[in-house]
Amino acid sequence: MPTATNVADHLSSNLDAGVQRLIDWLRIPSVGTDPKHAQDTRDAGQWAVDRLREIGIDAELRETGTKDKPGAPIVWAEHAGSADYTGPHVLFYGHYDVQPADPIDLWESAPFEPVIKPAVAGGPGERVVARGASDDKGQVAMFLEALRAWKESTGEVPVKLTILIEGEEESGSVNLENFIRDNAETLKKADFCLISDTGMPGVEQPAITYGVRGLAYTEAILHAGDQDLHSGMWGGRCPNPISELSKILAQLWDENYHVTIPGFYEGVAELSPEMRAQWEALGFDQPAALKKIGLGPEADVGEAGFSAVEREWARPTAEINGIWGGYQGAGAKTVIPSYAGAKVSFRLVDDQDPKKVTQRFFAWLEERTPPGCRWEFDDHGGGPPATTRTDSPYLQAASRALERAAGTSPALIKTGGSIPVVGLFKAMGLETVLMGFGLDDDRVHSPNEKFELACFALGARSHALLIDELMQM
Repeated sequence: MPTATNVADHLSSNLDAGVQRLIDWLRIPSVGTDPKHAQDTRDAGQWAVDRLREIGIDAELRETGTKDKPGAPIVWAEHAGSADYTGPHVLFYGHYDVQPADPIDLWESAPFEPVIKPAVAGGPGERVVARGASDDKGQVAMFLEALRAWKESTGEVPVKLTILIEGEEESGSVNLENFIRDNAETLKKADFCLISDTGMPGVEQPAITYGVRGLAYTEAILHAGDQDLHSGMWGGRCPNPISELSKILAQLWDENYHVTIPGFYEGVAELSPEMRAQWEALGFDQPAALKKIGLGPEADVGEAGFSAVEREWARPTAEINGIWGGYQGAGAKTVIPSYAGAKVSFRLVDDQDPKKVTQRFFAWLEERTPPGCRWEFDDHGGGPPATTRTDSPYLQAASRALERAAGTSPALIKTGGSIPVVGLFKAMGLETVLMGFGLDDDRVHSPNEKFELACFALGARSHALLIDELMQM
């Protein structure tokens, strides 16, 4: 009878074919945030549907949004598993959309023409470089390869599955909540959700992420005059929205990097001494991490009283993600612009409510409206934070699978990133296991995004062995 060892061996001997399939997927520029790439995004979803159908899983594209404002389709599949399977029903979630590749001139190779490069110059290992390599096509592809290995080794995919791979995660999952609500009865049949969109401390140290931060993403535009004005004639006579907006946003933090919005910290739990000690024992090297992004140890700045790990995993933040206004072309143009805008996001923890944070931020801005100006606000959505029980039987099964695959026990970590669907599923009563294989230096959302092939191989093997663990439950 075929065993999980046969499946794992099949994965190893067919790794090159799996990497080539990933490369084919990475070539599709599924920039879900850009309407110009709407068809590319759909094509990337169809690619996943086709790969699932190849291994006997009934998959389809399901539409989202409305007739007037359609969204990117969701890859949807339901699979009954083998006739004798009595283990848990798995809901797998991932996303096939990617971030824009800008700035293009900082890429060493074209973002949608994947290349294989040495992991270390002159050293061992290789990596694939392309937009989406790690976030999240590479990690979804690990799961798809694990399913393929079971099918090709044993003749079937034994586990009972629901698969949901969306195309709007990078643009705030704007249609996902409605889709989940409309399909809630089907989704609730699953016992737990499995996601690979997180990371691990190192190539040889696997991890399970048991907590993600929430997100509130906003946009604020400050309007002044109804036209751009000559700065010589109007400077000092009327408000300059760039100057006024800059002064206001600078008030978001005090001297200790504490966010000043009233009520912002409502729902933030105190970090226990035990948890702080556990995280300190992980030995995270902040100076080394800063060096990788071109910064010295003096750049370790953030909320006073907390370590870098604590600030990332257990504390909320406010960040200005973009700011604009006035003339930005070549040469000089001396104008006072009619408006200035900023995109401001908040990473949230524990029981913070994204909607409340957004409302409080907008109210905070209103209180600071400069004379003669007005605001235009846009709530780009987000999602709640979520923490998973570490004693969950499904998390324990994933832990055993990772230890079998890597030969070492996985670390239990949190992440500063946000996966809105985790909170949505938790509200439905579904716990999530976050079994990710990205590294801190994968340059996610940046030029030259990459994914180590060693991580790809470990992830595929771990997912294959997780299926074996589930079969034994």
